[in-house]
Amino acid sequence: MKKIMVAALLTGTAIATPALAQDTTPTFTGPRVEAILGYDHIGAGSDADNQNGRDDQSIDGLLYGVGAGYDINLGSAVVGVEGEITDSTAKSGRFDPTDQFGFGRVKAGRDLYVGARAGFLVNPATLLYVKGGYTNQKLGVLAGNTNQQTDESFKLDGWRVGGGVERAIGTNSFAKVEYRYSKYDSAHIDYMDGATSSEFDIDTDRHQVVASVGYRF
Repeated sequence: MKKIMVAALLTGTAIATPALAQDTTPTFTGPRVEAILGYDHIGAGSDADNQNGRDDQSIDGLLYGVGAGYDINLGSAVVGVEGEITDSTAKSGRFDPTDQFGFGRVKAGRDLYVGARAGFLVNPATLLYVKGGYTNQKLGVLAGNTNQQTDESFKLDGWRVGGGVERAIGTNSFAKVEYRYSKYDSAHIDYMDGATSSEFDIDTDRHQVVASVGYRF
């Protein structure tokens, strides 16, 4: 009887061990949500949006927001779609005209992004990827030399590219670090009375370095 019980326990352990290993193996597939935090830099491009002949005018701040996506594991490669909404603390100084980059005194507002990504698995728990898509940025106009934001804003349209590394933490959670560059080439103004201007050309750059933690369902 003891021999039979020992054999049964050993058999059960042998069966459970591969199953447990399989359950805890990261898949990088399915829907995911994440929290985003990082550094945000918005400034004049090389062709326009500069004042006094300077191309280095910019504002800097803290980026924060949330994102969601869906990935498909193809074996050694992973492809997916994603979107996010973020905000930023970046804004023009009250008395420094060198950080206005052609829009006057502004504060960075919400940013909407939708795009796709593709990458390859360095190992079962680590993904290297690149990404790209559409981005729409809001810049709220500040009143005079105060920190008060008016009801007038700029809406910027552009594209974004980037890349990063994602690391699985257990079966469902993950962390990642990412760099992305955005180029805005057109905009319109939403006026305080509700009117909207025609689209006009701009040349505005955005650099971000962010970290994310999330959960995969």
